[in-house]
Amino acid sequence: MEVRWRDYVWKGPRPVVGPDEIEKLEAAWGVRLPEEYRSTAHLRHGMAPEPNVFDIGEGANVFNNMLTLTSGRHESAYAISTTYELIKPYVPSGIYPFGTTPGGEYRCFDYRENSPGQPGVVLVTIEMEIYHVADSFREFLEGLHEVRD
Repeated sequence: MEVRWRDYVWKGPRPVVGPDEIEKLEAAWGVRLPEEYRSTAHLRHGMAPEPNVFDIGEGANVFNNMLTLTSGRHESAYAISTTYELIKPYVPSGIYPFGTTPGGEYRCFDYRENSPGQPGVVLVTIEMEIYHVADSFREFLEGLHEVRD
């Protein structure tokens, strides 16, 4: 199913001007972000996907929105840098956020075991428990679906 993107943080998309924000993030974290994420985040940071449900174990959860790459005064609560600083003391090294759920959980890249450019995707709960969701960002997006009965 094709992912469509709708407004969330701002009205209308706010493409990142140049690759600087993504490269700054990669330098700060010491990782290479997946190409699929780089191209998606460049155009869709701060937006919400449709469909937005993903499977996790026997259940499902919702991908609320992509975190923003920029962190101005109005969007700091949605900024990837703010979110990382919030969870950093509670998660193992190698876990980096890129999105949220409506319940305040985090969609994150997991660089602990995968190759540097192809991290897995995990769910970090509000209790800071970590659950594997997908082997790659592409697999995660391709697995998004509508609510099933």
